[in-house]
Amino acid sequence: MGSHSGAAVASPFKQPRAVWAVAFACVVSFMGIGLVDPILPVLAEELEATPAQVSLLFTSYLVVTAVAMLGVGWVSSRIGAKWTLILGLVLIVVFAGLAGTVDGVDGIVGFRAGWGLGNALFISTSLAVIVGSATGGFAGAIILYETALGLGIAVGPLLGGVLGGISWRGPFFGVSALMAIALVATLVFLPPTPKPEKKVSLVAPLAALRHRGLLTMGIMALLYNWGFFTLLGYAPYPMGLHDPLQLGWVFFAWGILVAVFAVWGAPWAQRRFGTAATLYVNLLGLGILLAVIGLGVSSPTVVIVAVILSGIFVGLNNTLTTQAVMLVSPVERPIASSAYGFVRFIGGGLAPFAAGKIAEATEQSVAFYVGAAAFLVAIPVLASGHRLITAAERPEPAETAETAETAAPSLQPAG
Repeated sequence: MGSHSGAAVASPFKQPRAVWAVAFACVVSFMGIGLVDPILPVLAEELEATPAQVSLLFTSYLVVTAVAMLGVGWVSSRIGAKWTLILGLVLIVVFAGLAGTVDGVDGIVGFRAGWGLGNALFISTSLAVIVGSATGGFAGAIILYETALGLGIAVGPLLGGVLGGISWRGPFFGVSALMAIALVATLVFLPPTPKPEKKVSLVAPLAALRHRGLLTMGIMALLYNWGFFTLLGYAPYPMGLHDPLQLGWVFFAWGILVAVFAVWGAPWAQRRFGTAATLYVNLLGLGILLAVIGLGVSSPTVVIVAVILSGIFVGLNNTLTTQAVMLVSPVERPIASSAYGFVRFIGGGLAPFAAGKIAEATEQSVAFYVGAAAFLVAIPVLASGHRLITAAERPEPAETAETAETAAPSLQPAG
């Protein structure tokens, strides 16, 4: 990330107002990932729903985000980045607000799907806009974006816990209100962005998956997200914490580790050990932690400690996998990003629902063993593309700076 020179360290946080407006919206958007975590057990109780039914909150949101990823390039190449961002923000404001007004889990699941559509438009475009508007170059923009991602993932569950303590509807109204502020700030402070010269086809991201490197990384990320969202979407139940604020604190501690290791740990590990080696150890570590949760599922303390520690590996993974995808991909960065986002979010969307169903059919621990297996299977999948990753890791820093514009939408959160 080039954070060792004084200029690079000083510059990420000296930015024009347009960048701060989008960065704030990024924080709120990433808060939305973990915001519902602390209220999952309460929702199950109050709406008389099973964990599998409640986990559809993640499934509808992420599966729609996945499918919508395929169309983001098509949209933004026609209306430009600013209006794509604004359309995404409007959809999140509307659907997050509506999710707080309904009385049944089905209604919330439906509105979360609309929220997922807005999220796809927003996430895919936000880094492109930050890179295009930021001072201090590509490295500075990435540090700012990773900081927003880390802050959002850390604060989301805590805010969800505070608002969820008042009512389960609170987190939904909270996101809607904060995104409305971000929407106004983006409208006011972000100057018009030019439309790309070339229009992107709807089938381009799917066609890109014919490339072995991109498909390998996509399948690895699908398996990673299966394990990750088993952790995020199902681990709150065996913790035995019915107070949303207590659950919020657990995931806040987890999120702090995610943030620290995404922003500082990943660049260090990448320099010291290389991308591929770090990812192998990462996936193994996550597999072991999920197996520990399965073994100690009847002990809330074991589950809580293992979940918090997993933040270390999740943080490293967030930064390194998406960088690896862009390294091995032979197609334009935005198209690669959409293709990869589509495959990985499918895994994230299906996992929480499947975990709930597996637990109902067998017992809670089995859902976590399946998640652990997904992490472990991801290792040989990644190893099959080892040569591509190590070969692609050699570009000079000058080349990175040169391709900063096209690389923009690459570093989406792995969550």
